Amino acid sequence: GINAEYGDFWQDCCASRVFNTPLTEQGIIGFGIGAAAAGSTAIAEIQFADYIFPGFDQLVNEAAKYRYRSGNEYDCGRLTVRAPWGAVGHGALYHSQSPEAYFAHTPGLKIVVPRGPIQAKGLLLSCILDNNPCIFFEPKILYRLAAEEVPLGTYTIPLSQAEIVRQGTDVTMIGWGTVVHVLLEVASMAEEQLGVSCEVIDLQTIAPYDAQTIEASVKKTGKAMVVHEAPLTQGFGAEIAARLQEKCFLHLEAPVQRVAGWDTPFPYIYEPFYLPDKWRCLDTVKKLVDFM
Repeated sequence: GINAEYGDFWQDCCASRVFNTPLTEQGIIGFGIGAAAAGSTAIAEIQFADYIFPGFDQLVNEAAKYRYRSGNEYDCGRLTVRAPWGAVGHGALYHSQSPEAYFAHTPGLKIVVPRGPIQAKGLLLSCILDNNPCIFFEPKILYRLAAEEVPLGTYTIPLSQAEIVRQGTDVTMIGWGTVVHVLLEVASMAEEQLGVSCEVIDLQTIAPYDAQTIEASVKKTGKAMVVHEAPLTQGFGAEIAARLQEKCFLHLEAPVQRVAGWDTPFPYIYEPFYLPDKWRCLDTVKKLVDFM
């Protein structure tokens, strides 16, 4: 383990600050809330986001409301909760879920999902330094991705700031986490096969999200689609679609489209048919450009 790997360094530097807990999600989160409320910087890890639900009450009724209920006399803003999130290729119903929409409905929590290792480091450090409780969902696929050279030094990426990862003029595609890589591939396919220029936006922070960036993009392109792994009904894409309809109505040339998981438990052998893959997304691009 860590002790065997790092020996005296581990004992001198880390043993009093990094430790195992009983496998009880509500206990892990509750302990993190208490430590943060007492002034410590607390980072609580839930082994899978699928198992965060036993701690749901602790997060939405305690962590999110500490500052509000005390009139800003005390808070647990130095709490960050990490949890592996999303599909990994073989996780089935208990190791593949994307629960960001449950928490985005709660004022007082910040919800962050990186798309890659570079973003993961910068956004995680921003969460740790932020004076609000943050839930940091880490795409499980990143644990097996060795495709980027992450800077060794300290750096942060601003929260609540979306990133335009590919410029375009015809269609705006919005996503977060793993699906951003799918959208980048779809953008290349759309340009090669359809002659369509797609702008790809990585939302990065789900709550509070960067509405201004996506609104400006959609006013430019006139067409928008939102993609996420979570089920379609009341997924966070519905919030974005509603806002675009409200704020960009006179600029829209087609209805805002959503591509998402299906309204079923996450399957095992049928996972490829459940996820919003490049073919479903490309078909949606065709639907947008062929509208009217």
